[in-house]
Amino acid sequence: MDVIKFLEQAALIQVAFTLVVGWFCIVGAQRLIPTIAEKVSGRYRFYILATVPVFRLAIILLAAWLIISRIIDPTFENLIALLGAAGIALGFALKDYISSLIAGIVTLYEMPYHMGDWITVEGAYGEVRSIDMRAVSIVTPDDTMVVVPHQKLWNGLLFNANDGDRNLQCGIDFYLHPRHDAVKVISVLKDVGFSSPFLQVQRPVMVVVREMPWGTHYRLKAYPVDPRDQFAFTTDLTVRGKGALMRRGMEFAVAPMACGVES
Repeated sequence: MDVIKFLEQAALIQVAFTLVVGWFCIVGAQRLIPTIAEKVSGRYRFYILATVPVFRLAIILLAAWLIISRIIDPTFENLIALLGAAGIALGFALKDYISSLIAGIVTLYEMPYHMGDWITVEGAYGEVRSIDMRAVSIVTPDDTMVVVPHQKLWNGLLFNANDGDRNLQCGIDFYLHPRHDAVKVISVLKDVGFSSPFLQVQRPVMVVVREMPWGTHYRLKAYPVDPRDQFAFTTDLTVRGKGALMRRGMEFAVAPMACGVES
């Protein structure tokens, strides 16, 4: 039984043509879909971005099937023999790589992160820019690209700040000397939050208070209009919040070195 076909020149040209067309289709989808998504506001932008890995997977599978059908006789017995041999060889040589690929397929269904999400994986925090078959690429606030294998899904913790939504909560910390009017401080911090030009007004502004051995910890929680505004938003709230408290004579706490500062 001959598994491999005798490849004629026409078949080789068709295989090469399939590879080239598939590559152009993948590059075109990776460029066109994000461009379309940038023109859409709200959560629909994340839904459109999430279709990039789906289109890429579909193109790869279609191209692989077309190429295989030109190389081998596509009978059931031949396919079983070929897949069995390839699986044994690759299973030993590329165990970790295949594990990441399988996790990438699981990612397409479970969607633990989407394009545009802000995630934390093993201390790396950033925006998801691309979801490939083997890994997810995130860009940190310092404009550093971090590539995280999907394999981390099996045995690591993943924190998703907005989970495919435009709502991303930001927390700004203030530490004050214990002797002060807490009700007044809460009122001042809420006014600072409500007056921010980056505030998403449909979401609540909250102040959480926690008493520490060396002072009082205030955490101002609010939502920016867009997750990409989070750093400008937190900077604005920090600067104006500190200024508002200082104008009202509030004394900031100094934590002892032995205690540290808890957030």
